[in-house]
Amino acid sequence: MKLYLTIIAMFFLLILAFVFGSQNEQVITLNYLIAKTSMPIAMAVSLFMTLGFFLGLLFVLMLKLLKPFKRQSNKS
Repeated sequence: MKLYLTIIAMFFLLILAFVFGSQNEQVITLNYLIAKTSMPIAMAVSLFMTLGFFLGLLFVLMLKLLKPFKRQSNKS
């Protein structure tokens, strides 16, 4: 059941991001430490949403992979 609720929430957030991006056609300028770029708001939202998704996924996978090692060190 938890998996289904998570999938529904992800689809809702994805649809919300697409609606937000389609309504905003303005171009923004992003200043990095070493670079500067201009892109539409829709592209920036999708870029940062994708980046956040993969960073979150990486963090969760890291926690799941380290869990057996944590249990093993507690037994010693």
